[in-house]
Amino acid sequence: MSESPAARLQKLFEGHRLTPTQRRIAHCMVRGAAEVPFLSSVELAELAGVSQPSVTRFAVALGFDGYPALRKHLREVAPAERAGAAHEDAYNEYQQAVQGEIENLRRLSAMLADPAPVQEAGRLLAASSPLPVLGLRAASSQARGFAYFAAKVHPDVRLLDEGGSMLADRIDAAVAAGASALLCFALPRHPKEVAEALDHGRAAGLTVVTVADSAFAPVARHSDLLIPAPVGTGLAFDTACAPMLLGRVLLEAMADALPDAQARLEAFDARAAARGLFVE
Repeated sequence: MSESPAARLQKLFEGHRLTPTQRRIAHCMVRGAAEVPFLSSVELAELAGVSQPSVTRFAVALGFDGYPALRKHLREVAPAERAGAAHEDAYNEYQQAVQGEIENLRRLSAMLADPAPVQEAGRLLAASSPLPVLGLRAASSQARGFAYFAAKVHPDVRLLDEGGSMLADRIDAAVAAGASALLCFALPRHPKEVAEALDHGRAAGLTVVTVADSAFAPVARHSDLLIPAPVGTGLAFDTACAPMLLGRVLLEAMADALPDAQARLEAFDARAAARGLFVE
């Protein structure tokens, strides 16, 4: 499978120490990888919500003489024309949002060509008992969905989907009970509380595995292992099909690392049948 423009951009940014403003530009470029080679520095600055000089400094930080050199490079490594440009006008705004999510899933698929990070995450999550799963605000549904299914194969899953002063206490309680890792779902807009909770968990000895919308998300520096899954931005509120699917992939990897996962699933099915829990 050939790399997508987003994957090639991701590789371009890897290995560079970027400032928060530069990470914001990089994140914006990855999300709009097919369009970026056709944007001026002013247009990119407006899209990322930064100043035009910031875009120039960003290009220099990547090793280019300036933004024109960076854009020339992007045009050489990107497709010759905008992806899907011939069909864009045929889609209404709702279809465009769906098409954007399809592209996000393609990017996720390309990333999973190397399964090592997900497999490592699965081992870390399987080895942690209890397993705290954190997700606040926009990410709470992702955390809750993961925790619901994880509880069927993992002996002790603890959902952390509410902030406040009790959050650090609940992380401390999980550590005291034997937790060695914490899984975090972090989506825009990123609550300050999430970064603080991750720092608290790491200071307490937890290994933090994070699913975020980008490798350049603000939580990146607060995580030990971050696996990105892009969100859709075509509607008034972001859509998170790729993060949800990545969560299910992590569930699979965790179950593969749990020796009694299948037995737990069969025991749950037997109990559910005995209780008449589901309508057949």
